[in-house]
Amino acid sequence: MKEQEKSNECSSGPMLIFACSGAADVGEIADLTARKLNKEGLGKMFCLAGIGGCVEGIMKNTGAASELVAIDGCPLDCAKKTLERGNFKQFMHMRLTDMELEKGKLAVTDENSKEVTEAVRAHLGTD
Repeated sequence: MKEQEKSNECSSGPMLIFACSGAADVGEIADLTARKLNKEGLGKMFCLAGIGGCVEGIMKNTGAASELVAIDGCPLDCAKKTLERGNFKQFMHMRLTDMELEKGKLAVTDENSKEVTEAVRAHLGTD
């Protein structure tokens, strides 16, 4: 897996977005945000479980991406840790609970997803 340690700076693949899709409300919002960014064409939502399972094609495509984005719902940082375990070291990471969205107390609404989507866009400089 050493080939994944290299930076994505010279890669020509799309920006890939990995989201926590956990059982909590913040996981659902992270997932909805990644899906929204995918539909808008900002990047391509990609399979975090495939990274955890070391699926060859997913690992190869992730290594070829121009940029990686991890969106976590809470401080457990499952998306971030999964990418790191796959030897991907260069990626943007956002955590919903750092945005004062409280796990277990968040309504899963389009408005909350929109807020997170706008924060990701701002962090990427694409707003």
